Amino acid sequence: MQYFWKLLLIATPVILFSGANGQRLDDILATSTNTTFTAASISPPAQKLYLERRTQMADVRTALLEEMIAKAVLELEGKALNSTGDKLVLAQRAKAPAPTAAEIQKLYDANAATLRGQTIDEVRDQIIDYLKDESGQKLVEAYIHSLRTKYKVAPGKDVNAVGLGPTDVVATVGGRAITLAEFERANKVRINDTEIQIFEGLRSDLEASIFTVLVTEEAKERKLDTGAYIATEITDKLRQFTDDERAVLADALLRRLSAKYNVKILLPEPAPIVQNIAIEADDPQTGKASATVTVVMFTDFQCPACSSTHPVLKRTLAEYGDKIRFVVRDFPLENIHNNAFQAALAANAARAQGKFFEYSEILYRNQDALDKASLVKYAAEVGLNVKQFELDFSDARGEAEIRKDQADGRSYGVGGTPAIFVNGIKVQRLSADAFRRAIERALSK
Repeated sequence: MQYFWKLLLIATPVILFSGANGQRLDDILATSTNTTFTAASISPPAQKLYLERRTQMADVRTALLEEMIAKAVLELEGKALNSTGDKLVLAQRAKAPAPTAAEIQKLYDANAATLRGQTIDEVRDQIIDYLKDESGQKLVEAYIHSLRTKYKVAPGKDVNAVGLGPTDVVATVGGRAITLAEFERANKVRINDTEIQIFEGLRSDLEASIFTVLVTEEAKERKLDTGAYIATEITDKLRQFTDDERAVLADALLRRLSAKYNVKILLPEPAPIVQNIAIEADDPQTGKASATVTVVMFTDFQCPACSSTHPVLKRTLAEYGDKIRFVVRDFPLENIHNNAFQAALAANAARAQGKFFEYSEILYRNQDALDKASLVKYAAEVGLNVKQFELDFSDARGEAEIRKDQADGRSYGVGGTPAIFVNGIKVQRLSADAFRRAIERALSK
């Protein structure tokens, strides 16, 4: 999720001073006791995003309308063929040819510098999967293009035009009009998610600028150079010397300095959409059902972002004690993680014996070994009855539960993992600071 806004930055044209939407580099985004932070204080890429973020949102809205049209033509073709849109897409992807040895070698050579010495044989399967997925996507795009012609897709009014009314038609598919109201209703969550992702990206960059200034001020007050002060507050306190440990110490330092120097963030935050995230009694959870704040995490045990986010979220929730109820729901990304679904089955089998969280910790630490034999081995390691574990693993009710979680997640706009909701509001930045802000907002209501 944190990468989304960076992708937007890449596409943004260079702007020297003010954006087409009224934003300026002298806009005040934050203040402290001694400093005013303007848009000019953030990094050049973030400045571009700040100046053009409304244009970026217009591009996102246009892309979402194109996606709606694609779904509509696939549904029409699915009905004509007594199939479904999903099955038609899978059929096109299945036509993707196996990549040639030359194609595999070419991609390996192009990325050799980032592969940390891995041989082509060690990454061959990943390269093949990537090339097949790329080829399959091109086939799907060509197929949808042909369906657009078949079902006479016609453009309507610009979905970003000023002054549109709810009944204005933004596209016609197979003779059926898509109105602005229908578009807004279908995409309101994703539009809101994107607005907040952009905000969080800008805020993260702004916080980095604030951190640099405050550290310099504090070092000067203590008659230290900046490097010596950083060593005292962060480097000398490291014990494991991991990026995660360093991030925890830096975050704590920023909070202390922000309080001392009375930092106020003035960057306007979009109002988030609150959703009613369903929770069932048998969902893995900690804390009391009556807790003031409920945090729901849709996870994939083979997802690296889930593995790295889990300890950060766990530490942050611990700061609030019994004020937090934490619930886990499954969202295995089967199209990119081959073992994610069976890992979810295994975690649910562990839940049946009361050890979901102990077992899931092992899964997050061993994402490169989630085959069936390894899953059974982990069951023994946490003290489960292995025979019962294997029975529960194969129980159809486990698969049905996961499918329900996936369906529910999609209805809430979940498209990737981890997806974390605090009292129904999705957290768009996977950081301790963002989790705390979401929790504090929930506690203040």
